[in-house]
Amino acid sequence: MENVADYKEIVDVIKLNGGDAFKRCFQCGLCDAVCPWNRVRTFSMRKLVRQATFGLTDIESEDIWRCTTCGRCPQQCPRDVRQIDSGVALRRIATEYGVFPTSVKPIRTISASLVGEGNPLNEERKNRAKWAEGLGVAEFNEEMEILYFPGCYLSFDPRLKKVARATAAILQKAGVEFGILGAKENCCGESIRKTGDEALFRRLAKENIKTFIDQGVKRILVSSPHCYHTFKNEYPDFRVNFEIVHISQFIHELIAAGRLEIKKEYAKKVAYHDPCYLGRHNGVYDEPREALKRAPGLELIELPDSRQDSLCCGGGGGRIWMETPKGERFCDIRVQQALDLGAQVLATACPYCISNFEDSKLTLDVVEAIEIKDITEIVQEVI
Repeated sequence: MENVADYKEIVDVIKLNGGDAFKRCFQCGLCDAVCPWNRVRTFSMRKLVRQATFGLTDIESEDIWRCTTCGRCPQQCPRDVRQIDSGVALRRIATEYGVFPTSVKPIRTISASLVGEGNPLNEERKNRAKWAEGLGVAEFNEEMEILYFPGCYLSFDPRLKKVARATAAILQKAGVEFGILGAKENCCGESIRKTGDEALFRRLAKENIKTFIDQGVKRILVSSPHCYHTFKNEYPDFRVNFEIVHISQFIHELIAAGRLEIKKEYAKKVAYHDPCYLGRHNGVYDEPREALKRAPGLELIELPDSRQDSLCCGGGGGRIWMETPKGERFCDIRVQQALDLGAQVLATACPYCISNFEDSKLTLDVVEAIEIKDITEIVQEVI
């Protein structure tokens, strides 16, 4: 790197961003043993940690961009190395100096879209509420029970708009007084933060927080585990606390309170996939399963690598925006696991997982063999 003259500067920046955790590592290799990358190619988080400790990391390498922040290695680490935080610190250095490998360069376009339109999909902000047209969904006001925050992908992606619409139908069926922010809503900022752009994350977060306060928001319902994690665990750093509920939790709550009744049969074999940011990062495992079990005729089966050991779909850590070569996609493994168990439906509760699994159906040429569903889409069919 021409503009980073010596490794001492790199070490100093790593320390500034919390990278002292690297020094705790005693190279046991548990991080490599559980990393999903080693199911599709050779990759060593242990090597990155070792190099970063001595300031020898090649910031131009694609390896610092591979981590999906799935949470498997911190979960197993006996020395609290905090690989995710430390890895993001390395990405901050690369972002600061504008050093991106070819596969990562789309992040520049993503960043521009986030700044200009508040979403990573290069869609116009004014169209953020178009998914709700014809559904009778109102703009949020402080008299309402809950704010529904669908997030970027459910607002703009054609496949995932169906999830937002299913969610609205469930809320209306249960008599929930809810509203949306529409064009006032920004990306939560989680993924761009994981790519190392801390300044843009803070900008998005502050804009959202101001909007929430101005609108009198107290309770926020989200569909994305990434929004859930960020609002619940990271926005409190800005000295605010909102009650955050994931849709899987809220459906469970509505059923338990008798506000939502499951009536119709769903005679299919369903495998449930635990999203990393809902399960491993936040401990939500039972509510989605309990909601699915309520459907008469539904046979719920467990996938290999489930619950706290769930296999990442590959979309976290900003990788949803990066190109992953065929043959190196975790989502392909996951869809094949569901097929091997005879599942007719692979259900989950995360837009990144759904997007990746839909792509895997095409990659594996199994479009007719299995359905990919968000749990809200299944619940909508049976109420």
